[in-house]
Amino acid sequence: MEKKIVNCPDAPAAVGTYSQAVIAGSTIYVSGQIPIDPATGEFVPGGAREQMEQVFTNLKNILNYAGYDFSDVVKTTVYLKDMGDFATLNEVYAKYFSAPYPARAAFQVAALPKGALIEAEVVAVK
Repeated sequence: MEKKIVNCPDAPAAVGTYSQAVIAGSTIYVSGQIPIDPATGEFVPGGAREQMEQVFTNLKNILNYAGYDFSDVVKTTVYLKDMGDFATLNEVYAKYFSAPYPARAAFQVAALPKGALIEAEVVAVK
């Protein structure tokens, strides 16, 4: 199976040894995104809500660049620094996804890259 690497200019470059996304067949696997503003290379100012908005904007930009959108997403994984932000996650998430919703896992982790409050990844299928 052929793999295609996705390098979207409207999303942050990878901060490690991975690709922003990989397309295999009709499926795109988008790597975990943290709240980096691609224009500045820095975290967006604000708290959890602002970081969540930036993460989902980054995911959207990568999906769109590759010809996908949130309606193609079948699985989302969200990593939170504080599970107390779960209600805020649901509010922000509802701005990007609509029913029928993709499968999702969301859980608290001890730490995220660069001290982020959230990281999220998606899998989408055409």
